[in-house]
Amino acid sequence: MGTSSAFGGQGGGTPLVPSWLGDDGAPPAAPDGAPPDGGPPDGPPADAPADGAPPAAPPAPPARPPIPPVADPARFSAARNNFSRFAGSGGSDRKSLGRAVSHYVGSSSGGARTAAARMGSARGAGSRLLGFLSDAVARGATEALRSLNLGALAGRPIEEIFLGLADYVCPDGGSIDEGIAREAFIETITDLAGAGITDLDGLTADQMQTVFELYATNAIEARLCNDIGAKTITLPSDSREAARVQAQLNDFVRRGVADALTVARAAAAALTPDRVLQFVGRIYEQAFGILQIMGDAEAEGA
Repeated sequence: MGTSSAFGGQGGGTPLVPSWLGDDGAPPAAPDGAPPDGGPPDGPPADAPADGAPPAAPPAPPARPPIPPVADPARFSAARNNFSRFAGSGGSDRKSLGRAVSHYVGSSSGGARTAAARMGSARGAGSRLLGFLSDAVARGATEALRSLNLGALAGRPIEEIFLGLADYVCPDGGSIDEGIAREAFIETITDLAGAGITDLDGLTADQMQTVFELYATNAIEARLCNDIGAKTITLPSDSREAARVQAQLNDFVRRGVADALTVARAAAAALTPDRVLQFVGRIYEQAFGILQIMGDAEAEGA
């Protein structure tokens, strides 16, 4: 919830998955020397007619992506009302927490797959973070940093290294989606010491999973709070109760992410650079599915 305070929440009519939201929230950059449309950098166009031949008809303009339908403006109401009851209870009304999360995934987002698709920039950021961590485990922190032209950070405290990685993992942008991804990464940096991760040079595979678990948890929590409208929910005036509400939500989300990572342990062990983004997207989808099941169980008092 701390990551979402800068955002005012989604309007009810916002499409479930905006048309501009790609795998990482931005279109891929063209390679060096290539024009944006992928044509040859020099010489005549590839489709230029032979000498004496009539000119070819100009290609048809590319089709515009379809405009997503406007979503139900009241789709967040059930999740918002239940989370307000949970917050108002100071964290004691676990059934309302369960209903809030279950409604968010199932009704508000349209299921786990669509909820995961809404994690656009956080999905790209998570894949870059996991790819870097995997490289650090395999080749060492120094070589992994050099590959990003960040060799000067080698040997520095891990918090400084991660701050130096921020522009690579989650480039700063103006959209709410990009802001959520970046704020979740900053929250993750503050969580490292509490997780006992203090040395990037000796990073283990289990610690790599923990760092990604922390990031995915913070990103999902921020997405959920932003969507249901963090500023419309009043936290308890007692600071201890407010902290308990936040801690319980974070713990709830983290259990779902941890379970998803446990299920995917074999895939994580065989992770390759070209499969990182797909793996991260699958983790988000599985985590949302697990969170819906956990929410239903909590709502029923199981």
